[in-house]
Amino acid sequence: MPMTMRTSEARRTTSGPRERLLAKLPVTERRVEAAGVSTAVLEGGDGPPVLVLHGPGEFAARWLRVIPGLVTEYRAIVPDLPGHGASDTGDGELDEARLLNWLEQLIDATCGEPPAIVGHILGGAIGVRFAISRPDRLRQLVLVDSLGLAPFRPAPRFALALLGFMALPSRGSYERMMGQCEHDRDAVARAMGADWDSVRDYTIERARDRRRGAAVGSLMRSVGVPAIAPDLLARLAVPTTLIWGRHDRALRPSIAENASKRYGWPLHILEDTADDAPLERPTVFLETLRRVLATPVASTAPGEGRI
Repeated sequence: MPMTMRTSEARRTTSGPRERLLAKLPVTERRVEAAGVSTAVLEGGDGPPVLVLHGPGEFAARWLRVIPGLVTEYRAIVPDLPGHGASDTGDGELDEARLLNWLEQLIDATCGEPPAIVGHILGGAIGVRFAISRPDRLRQLVLVDSLGLAPFRPAPRFALALLGFMALPSRGSYERMMGQCEHDRDAVARAMGADWDSVRDYTIERARDRRRGAAVGSLMRSVGVPAIAPDLLARLAVPTTLIWGRHDRALRPSIAENASKRYGWPLHILEDTADDAPLERPTVFLETLRRVLATPVASTAPGEGRI
């Protein structure tokens, strides 16, 4: 299909929660037109390209505790997914075919060589599907507490907190949801200070937008929730590594352990974190990610590391 892409520098102010978060990051922001979606993209650093994909209902700046370290060795490309953050939804259904076209065009616009994809939750499911269909476009895949590897069956308390936030996005429902996403929500909030408030406020603002909420639901139904067939996962030719939180209540570590054994993907279990290690344990997460990116093919038999 013909590809039309336009880029433009996005102006930055410091008036809202998103702008306050971006003002602290060593990145530039621009817009990329891909598959009919005007996409907000953060970019920074030099070196091999690493394309980072966030989770459902989130946004690029939520990687604020990882981006400063990542850009010291790599060129980080961190987009807002379609319908998320400052990216629009475009026209038409956000189904799998369109989303993979979006990602391909985004790579064409931002990467001079095949990137590594680091995908978190929904971003992981997108990365897996892209790697299966276009293996020559990637050099490596890192799945962080990823959807798509097994049926989505979260713990009941997690499901109730998530549904509560989706039904009525508020500070109270957000904090309850994050109590399930983090192993120690209060400790993370204290460590982040005002940044925690900015992440919370922007997440709530976006969740209250009905069109964006519908886009998140569409992406989850089309690429997030459905489990990818094992025979397709077995044919994945891109070097793949798993990073998982020990206390993940949405996607239990057994999912990663089973995938590691079945497909031979190296697995790194991070202790003292749930499904949000980039926010909860950024130093350990970044150290693990650096080792993974430096060694794309496991040198030992598949197994589990604990950090």
